[in-house]
Amino acid sequence: MLSERQELILKTIIKDFTKTHEPVGSKTVMQQLPIKVSSATIRNEMAILEDQGLIEKTHSSSGRIPSTDGYRYYLDHLIEPIELPRQVYEQIGLQFDHPFHQVNDIIDQASKILSNLTNYTAFAAGPESEDIRVTGFRIVPISERQVMAILVTSYGKVTNQVYTLPRHVSAEEIEKAVRLINDQLVGKSLNEIHFDQFSEMTRHLARSDHATDWLDLIEDVFKDAASEQMYVNGQINLLNNQAETDVSDIKSLYELIDSDSMFNQLLNLDDEDDDENRYPVKVTLGTDLPNELLRNYSLLTAEYKVGQHGHGTIALLGPTNMPYSQMIGLLGFLREELAKRLLDYYGRFQ
Repeated sequence: MLSERQELILKTIIKDFTKTHEPVGSKTVMQQLPIKVSSATIRNEMAILEDQGLIEKTHSSSGRIPSTDGYRYYLDHLIEPIELPRQVYEQIGLQFDHPFHQVNDIIDQASKILSNLTNYTAFAAGPESEDIRVTGFRIVPISERQVMAILVTSYGKVTNQVYTLPRHVSAEEIEKAVRLINDQLVGKSLNEIHFDQFSEMTRHLARSDHATDWLDLIEDVFKDAASEQMYVNGQINLLNNQAETDVSDIKSLYELIDSDSMFNQLLNLDDEDDDENRYPVKVTLGTDLPNELLRNYSLLTAEYKVGQHGHGTIALLGPTNMPYSQMIGLLGFLREELAKRLLDYYGRFQ
C-alpha cells in the first residue's frame, strides 16, 4: 500500500491527466495538492510511484502519466463516485418519460441515454426473466410464399420473423400448425419449452411433406424469443476515442464493433471478484479485455435487478483516461432508474 501522500499525488496525476490528456509534472501536482509539499518532495514521491509501476514517463515530456497498474490502484482504493449536476438527472428522467410498449424499448432507451450523455459506447442486456410465458402464436401471410411468424409472450413482448415457405404449402397446413402450437405451448414458460416438444409437434404434422420446415420455423422463432436481447448505441464513438493512427488497427476495430458477439462477450466476462467491489459498478481495464484492439479502453458494467422478473446488465465502453468518478456515478444512477422503469412497466400486467 502507498502512503497517504503518495496516494494523493497519484490521485492528482490521474485527475489532471483525465482533464488535459497531457503528461503531468511535479509543479502541476504541487499546485493542485490539498497539502503543502515542496516540488522536490513531490519529485521524490513520483520517482517511487514510477518505480512501483503506477506512473510512467512519456518520450515527449518530463511529466508522468498513469500506467494500467496506476489506474487499477486508483479504482480499487481511491476512487469515490460523485454526484452529477441536477440537470443531468432531470434530463435522464425526461428521456425516460414517455410510454413504452415493450420491455426491449426501455432497455434500448437506457443504452441510448448513456451513450448520448457520455459520447462513449453503451450497451445493455434485458432481464433474464424465468416467468415469461407464451400467450399466443400467429402466422401472417405476406406474399405468395412469405409469411411472418409472430410470437407473443407475457409482459407484452412480441417476437416476429419473416420466413419463405416451400412451394405448395396450403392454407390448411398453416392453420393446422398455428392451432397445434397454440394448443401445445400457450401458457408454458419459455424455459419449459424444449426441442423434444418441437419434435413431438411435428409428428402431428407427419402427413405433411413439410414437417421438417415447420420444425425449423418453430425452433427459430422460439429460440429468438428466449435469447438474451442486446442493445448497443454509439459504436462509432469507439473510433472517436481511438488514439492509434494505424489504418489497419482502425479498420479492425471498426469490424470488431460491428459485431454483436463482441458485446455479448464483454458482458459475459468472469464476475468472480464482484463481491469484493465497493461499488455496484465494475471496471475492467483494457489489458483484461478479451481483444488486444481494446487495450486503450475500459469497460464499466453494472447489474440491475427487477425483482422476480430477473436481472440484466448495462455497460459503458470508453477510453482508459475517462473521468471514472463521474462515469461510475452516472452508471450507478442509471441502473437504478432502469430497474425502476422496468418495475413500473411490469406492474401494468399485475
